[in-house]
Amino acid sequence: MLLPDTLAELTRADQRESIHAGSAVIATADGDILALVGDLAEPVFPRSAIKIIQALPLVETGAADHYDLSDAELALACASHSGAPVHVATAARMLAHARLDASALTCGSQLPLGTAEQHDLLRAGSTSTPLHHNCSGKHAAMLLTACRLAEPIEHYELAHHSVQQPIRTTLEEVVGVDLKGTIPAIDGCSVPNWPLPLDRLAIAYARIVAGQGLSPGRNAAFERLLAACWSEPIAMAGRGRCDTRILGRFAGDVFIKSGAEGVCCGGIRSKRIGFAVKVADGAKRAAETAVGAILARFLDEASDLGEAVSLYNTAGIAVGDVRPGAALMSVLASVRY
Repeated sequence: MLLPDTLAELTRADQRESIHAGSAVIATADGDILALVGDLAEPVFPRSAIKIIQALPLVETGAADHYDLSDAELALACASHSGAPVHVATAARMLAHARLDASALTCGSQLPLGTAEQHDLLRAGSTSTPLHHNCSGKHAAMLLTACRLAEPIEHYELAHHSVQQPIRTTLEEVVGVDLKGTIPAIDGCSVPNWPLPLDRLAIAYARIVAGQGLSPGRNAAFERLLAACWSEPIAMAGRGRCDTRILGRFAGDVFIKSGAEGVCCGGIRSKRIGFAVKVADGAKRAAETAVGAILARFLDEASDLGEAVSLYNTAGIAVGDVRPGAALMSVLASVRY
């Protein structure tokens, strides 16, 4: 079986075993669509892939300066972190700037997102707290913004709150959409998550990394957040995770942010392009494989990211691989840029 929108394939014994279908868009900062796989008719929930946009009011309101936030703290505001001790400590430090603690967070408690970090916590006989939640940095940023604006912190996660309204406006302006009358979903951490067109996300990330099509002040705010994410890749995700590996390896050029349910967005500064991926079945491995193929197509030094990744069973025997899908590879091969 071969689908026209195949983003990734799993093989076993050199035979195709599974297929991940979905949509992928690559666009320029000028708004031109360079490549398209799948269907753009239905908006997607970007989930955590838009955290750097959600963090923008933290900088634009002056809260980041007021609390003298470090690069690690700014990166954590944009992060889906693994819940390692360094992440927990950084989130706690952010809250302490406003004399708050974990009890102010409404994201709920969550075991660390990273497997190794889960094992470490359980071996230590400890329990998870809201600080371990992968979105605790984003929530801490929202609370600091509320405090800086002298707004109440109660119910800061609700769509009608005075902290969420600037985030909605920022999304409309950066992504280029009108969300009036649109009902937001509730994200895994309880804040609003708005359905957005995949092509507009790709264009938005092209503009973010290229510093094009936005006001000088907004470009400067994004640049501050990008610089923090590139300088603190561990804060953005964690050891062994895709976002951390790519941000560290291509610091200053490639920005990437993964979201739940097979979403991943980002951009390549040197090429002035952005990309957005949504895997239909929500598979993280497929989104990461598709993004690897995109980076390999546009960056010679990323050629290895487009190669098949071997899969091993529990005995350490190579049993197959995950590779970019035929539909995606065909479209990428046809791009002239």
